[in-house]
Order: sequence, then C-alpha cells, then structure tokens
Amino acid sequence: MSQQSNQLVLHDDVHPYLLNATLFTDYAHKLRTITIPEGHQVTLNSEGSLNFPIGSIISKTFYYPKADNGVLKADDDGSLFKPEVGTRGGLDLGKVRLVETRLLVNRQSGWVALPYVWNNEQTEATLEAIGDIKSLELVNGPERRSFPYIVPDQNQCAGCHGTSTASKSVNPIGPSVANLNRNGYDGNQNQLDAWQADGWLEINSNSVPAMKDWQDTSNTLEDRARSYLDINCGHCHSEKGPADTSGLYLDIATKHRMRLGECKLPIAAGQGTGGNKFSIVPGKPEESILVYRMTSIDPGAMMPELGRSLVHDEGVALIAGWISEMEGSCDNSPSFALERSKERPQAVYGR
Repeated sequence: MSQQSNQLVLHDDVHPYLLNATLFTDYAHKLRTITIPEGHQVTLNSEGSLNFPIGSIISKTFYYPKADNGVLKADDDGSLFKPEVGTRGGLDLGKVRLVETRLLVNRQSGWVALPYVWNNEQTEATLEAIGDIKSLELVNGPERRSFPYIVPDQNQCAGCHGTSTASKSVNPIGPSVANLNRNGYDGNQNQLDAWQADGWLEINSNSVPAMKDWQDTSNTLEDRARSYLDINCGHCHSEKGPADTSGLYLDIATKHRMRLGECKLPIAAGQGTGGNKFSIVPGKPEESILVYRMTSIDPGAMMPELGRSLVHDEGVALIAGWISEMEGSCDNSPSFALERSKERPQAVYGR
C-alpha cells in the first residue's frame, strides 16, 4: 500500500477481496488484500483448505467512515460507503479514519501475525507487537458510543489464528475457499474465477461450496445464523480449535444439535452463564447462555472474548431470532436429566 493524492492505493500485485461472511470488530470496515509471489499459485489441499505459497501476505486494514463533522460512523450494512469499489486503491483518507492493519506473512517457518497501528495523521503505520488501545467515539443510528478499540498484541493474533490445538500453527481464517466464493469488487465476476484467469489460483468456483452471507435476508435464518457463528466463533469452537474442551462446536461443519449448544450444559462457563443452564434453549433466547455471552461486555463473560468492546446488536438479533424459531424443549434432554440429578439430595450410607 502507498499514499497518493490523499488516497490509500494498492500496488498492482495486490489483490483486494471480499468475503461472504465477515467477522464483527466493533463495526469497523475492512479492506482485505492478498499478495502472492510471482510465478506461484494458491492450491486446494485434500481437506478443502487453501494452501498459500511461501511469501504470501494477507492484509486487513480496519477503518471507519467519517461523517461531515468528522464523527466516526458504524454503517454496519456496508452499503453506504465503499470507496474501494471499482478502483485499484480507493480509500479516500479525507473520508475515513484508519485504525490498524494486520498482516499474516507466510514464511518458511509458518504464518506470522503482525499488527500495525496507524498514526493520527494517517501517514504511517507502525508495528506494535504489544498491541494498542484507541479511544474512539462511534455514531450508530441515533446513538453515540464511546469505547476502547483494542488492537490485539502479536500473541493474541496468533492465539485466534491458532485454529488447531494439535499443531498450534497460525493459519488464515477469513479467506477460506467457501468464503471467497463470490463476486469481487467489480460485482460482475466471481473472484475465484478471476484469480484463476490471472493464473495464480487452481480452483474453479463451480467445484467448491460457497458460504452464505449472514447479512443477506434472502438466505434462510438457519443458514445465516450458522454462517455468523462459523466466522465469529467457529475458529475456536470446533473439534480441533482452542475451545474444543468446551464441547460447544459452532463451526459450519458441526451437524449434531447438542454440539451446537441445544440443551447443552456448560462445562466450565463460570460467571459466563448469566444464571442460565443451557447454551441454547429452543424458543427461548433470553434463557440461552449463547445470547447472554454475546450481549455481555464483561471480560469474564463476553464472547468472543477478544476482538470487540461493543455488543453487535445485529448479530445478537440474528442469533436470538434463530433460537426463537427452534422447536423442542430441554425438559427431557439428557443434559436436563443430568442437571436434575445434581439437584437431588444424595443418599448417605453409614455413619
């Protein structure tokens, strides 16, 4: 990236991309890019994951649109302000506030996470291995919110991107083949097909699945909710992820309803239960631990535990609506029977 005429401009070998399902980060917008070494290709492995060649760089620049008075705007739907569309660069620095740029660099030793923080003049981003905290004020509709925007430190970046407890290796999360399978910034061509035509990708869009856009109301509520949980929670809450011991798996591959949280007792949630018994109570989002943790900003209870200081109102509404439409009861579930057994007085034998 470079600056020209008060624009943040991408170099010719940098490919901007869009995702079907996006992570919530305090309503920040994100400019995502991939750079591949010349003469190399991205391939698909036997598990359906993308293999990026050594020397690849994935970047994500976090920014907020500014209103005429300079106040930062939430603009969560992403349709109000897209300066990068149709251009090679496209971020008008007079209209946005740059906050941070996170890099994933694929070296011989594996992926390395590098957090960079932009100065107030938006002229330079500096590597901050220990992270940073920015005091920001955000307008979201009629509401103004002051909050600490937390730039994760290098270890926290590696912790979230360490999607396998076995290997503990750092891996990209957002740019999966299913999440990339959509039209790009020009709006006319699938970006996987465009990259294949450019010669740096060996994948045809018709041969791979596509993640559902959780913001697209034409998709089913089930698909939208599962997509949201996958991108926001599934990298930790999966069979191989750092939260595997919780037994709560929120990735898109999980099909078992109790593993998804239905009538599931928490293993070690502590204060994170909010006094509720089950991760999800069908038809009752107000009694579901999952919704409670999404609405909390208490560091000891909130989920995700990193990456946000604000509640994602739209995300909470989506998951609450999904739970509201679930049928069934936890009264006769195995988890309920176990919970009731804990409440019964235990027999005492002998003295």
